[in-house]
This record gives sequence, structure tokens and C-alpha cells, in this order.
Amino acid sequence: MAPGGGTCKEVFESHSAFPDFEIVPANMELRNSQFSKVAAGVGGKNGISSTNHVHDLLDCPVCMNSMYPPIYQCPNGHTLCSNCKARVHNCCPTCRQELGNIRCLALEKVGESLELPCIYHVLGCNDIFPYYSKHKHEQNCRFRPYSCPYAGADCAVTGDIPLLIVHLRDHHKVDMHDGCTFNHRYVKSNPHEVENATWMLTVFNCFGRQFCLHFEAFHLGTSPVYMAFLRFMGDETDAKKFSYSLEVGGSGRRLMWQGIPRSIRDGHKKIRDSQDGLIIHRNLALFFSGGDRQELKLRVAGRIWREQ
Repeated sequence: MAPGGGTCKEVFESHSAFPDFEIVPANMELRNSQFSKVAAGVGGKNGISSTNHVHDLLDCPVCMNSMYPPIYQCPNGHTLCSNCKARVHNCCPTCRQELGNIRCLALEKVGESLELPCIYHVLGCNDIFPYYSKHKHEQNCRFRPYSCPYAGADCAVTGDIPLLIVHLRDHHKVDMHDGCTFNHRYVKSNPHEVENATWMLTVFNCFGRQFCLHFEAFHLGTSPVYMAFLRFMGDETDAKKFSYSLEVGGSGRRLMWQGIPRSIRDGHKKIRDSQDGLIIHRNLALFFSGGDRQELKLRVAGRIWREQ
């Protein structure tokens, strides 16, 4: 037993905190993938070379995520991150000694000396960063994988654009079309049942890039509405190079919308909640449908163009 130390039971509970750094814990699946393995073989620019695995010392033995100041150690020298220190109720998970508030300043200094490549190096990012700023970059790295844009299910698939195109076509059975103009018809036999649900997702290949057309039914406050909007399969910077228009009408009336497609980095719910698209209230949609208004028959036309 270490001098002044005491034994304790191992108890875990959910807790999240990074007092000194705004760092999101790394995705463990990605950290153990080929991304991290290849990135680990690239030498640092001026600091300690990442090939000697010194940075492995900065992996927390409990959560296996990278540790950031304050890094704690028990009287026997076992380290862990501040997040896990709270989870284990101040008890060292290795030797069961009481942790106290001993900072491992030496290991924190080691972190300051490291320069490491971005974890998305194998996807094209060639930047190298000091250890303590690497994860902040990775949260917004333009080479990071995209999430599946399909909104009809909680799909956890991530990847580059070509992978997601194949995934949408084969797994979600999404319709794929070539061209920069479209004219789609949406029909619903009982339009008075408006669920918070996605109705349709169509992918267009236009100017060599891909765009997702969403058509959804939901309640805006207490009002049932339909909404159509376009998302760009790429980053926001490239999305701003394009514009699009949507039009719906009937009985001699037209409702039009023009805007810039949002990147699929923005979730469809975020876009829907911001009302950044063509919104059609149900009564107006039924008026456009004509007839006895007992069936929704909307024709949505649109066009995509490149800004000069």
C-alpha cells in the first residue's frame, strides 16, 4: 500500500466533463481503425515522432480516449483522465488506491511536445498539429467522414461521398437521377394524417456533384405542413457555389422558393427546424391538389444551377 493511501471499491457511473478543454471524446471505432494505424506511422513535424508511440502514454486506461489536462495519477503513478476520475469515484482502477488530486505534470508536458497527423490523414488531410489542438481540428476537418443523409431511420453509416451514394442506392433504395431539373409528384391518400416522418429522398447527379431532395410532413407548432428542401453532398464551402429553386402550384396559383443547398454536414432535422426550404401548409397543399381535397397530389418542380 502506498504511504497515506487507502483502498476503495471500483464504482462506475455516467459522467461527462473536460474542465480545461472543450474536447469531444474520440470515436473508438475510428481510433482503432486503419485511419489511426496509418496516421500513427507518420512522423511529427518538429516534436517527438509519433512512430515511437509516446502518444500511447496519453491514452486513458479506462475509456481509452486521449487524455488532456488536468491528467491525474494515483500515488503509485497510474494515470487517468479527469472524466474517468469522476466516474471511478476517486479510486484508481489499476491498484485501487485513493487517487486524491495529484496532477501528472510530466505527462502533460509530454503532450505539449508532441505533434501528430490528423486522424483523417488516410482520407486526404496532410496537416500536422500539436497534440492539444489536434482533436479540435478533427472535429471540423473537411476530410472527416460524412454521415448518411437518409432521414427516414437512425442510420449510423459514415463514409466518403462515393460510399454513401452506393449505400443510399443499395440499402435505402433511394431513387437516383441525372440532371439539374426535376418534376416530382407526391401523392398521399389520407393527407389529414400528418406524421413527423420523412416521405421521400431523391438523389440528383448534377454538375458532377450529388444533391439530396427531401420532402417531409410534420407539424410546425400545431399546424400540419409539408416541406421540400435540397442538401448538398459535400462541405458548406462547396454548397455555396450552387443555388436551387422549388415551385409548387395548382388551380392557377404558384408558390416558389429559392435558396442555397445546405451541406449534409447539417442534419435534416436542423434544416427542417430552421425552416430553410419550401414550406406548404396543409390547407394550401390540398387547394393545390384540386378535386375534393381528400387526396394530396402535389407536383414539385425544381432546378439546380451553379453560381458564377
